[in-house]
Amino acid sequence: MKGLRLYLAPFAPDQAGAAAVLCELGGLVVIVDAGGCAGNICGFDEPRWFSRRSAVFSAGLRDMDAILGRDDRLIAKICDASAKLKKNFIALIGTPVPAVIGTDYRALCRILTSKTGLPAFYVDTDGTRLYDDGASRTWLALTRTFARQGKKAEDRVGVLGASPMDFGNIDMQAALKEQSARMGGARLLPYGMGAGFEDVLQMACVRENLVIAPSGLAAARFLQKEFAIPYKACCVPELIPGLEQILRECKKRSVRNILIVHQQLLAGSLREQLRRFLPPGTVIRTGTFFKMDRDCMESGDLKISSEEEWIHVLAEGGWDLLIGDKLLFDVPAGDIPFLPLPHFAVSGGI
Repeated sequence: MKGLRLYLAPFAPDQAGAAAVLCELGGLVVIVDAGGCAGNICGFDEPRWFSRRSAVFSAGLRDMDAILGRDDRLIAKICDASAKLKKNFIALIGTPVPAVIGTDYRALCRILTSKTGLPAFYVDTDGTRLYDDGASRTWLALTRTFARQGKKAEDRVGVLGASPMDFGNIDMQAALKEQSARMGGARLLPYGMGAGFEDVLQMACVRENLVIAPSGLAAARFLQKEFAIPYKACCVPELIPGLEQILRECKKRSVRNILIVHQQLLAGSLREQLRRFLPPGTVIRTGTFFKMDRDCMESGDLKISSEEEWIHVLAEGGWDLLIGDKLLFDVPAGDIPFLPLPHFAVSGGI
């Protein structure tokens, strides 16, 4: 059974990825749910709650509200909150309930903009997909809503894909200092994780974009098509957790066949770092349970779609070393050595 799991915990869902993108942008974020989805996001899926606040609300849908489609109550609640809190925008994030009853998000956003004067947009998540899908939809919604043509600033580079779901509760701007130096001292703007709403409004005015996670690719391609902004898809080495320790351990071991499992761009960046240290001929493959873009793949890279398939990959791959989140290796697949590479969306490990 493809979706059955006996050993792996559920990964962060799409609405969590969407909320993570919006956390620092000063918006009124409404999880259109009965309360449970918002509770998971605020209680488990967002590490920044320990150090800062964000205006994330639950729609609090009751049974009869959902059955009868009482959107008027939701609109009244949001208008009341927007009157009390001065925010930059309103964002509606979908969950299973509105997906089942067919909520008309577009109409809701038009009404909310008319009543509040704030730009309103929605992210059509439904709780059945993974965090990177929700994050991707949110980056794209942000660019479509706020990106406007303007004069390019040669010293500014946008960073798309920054999220604790991929990188934990890292100081993103500090981690990008070396990359800034490598790019001639350009100011790097990690949208949603250090760069704020004013920077989002200038997304169409950067000289180029750096995409550090696959969730940022759709928005980068939109900006390239609409505003001729080039992009590079590459996770910088400073964002790889425990990189130096991984390199030291790999140099100590006699390994010829390595599998790295994480989000695609981070795994690919780690592979490039390892190739600088390990003997020629060492086979290094990457695998992911999440988005895998064809343009960023190498031959032999693996898209893993189920726990059963993952167990088969481990048992039949002939691996000398595995690198990935430790939770992924709590499956019966033999005693294969592994090195930890935390992935917050998988285990909550920072």
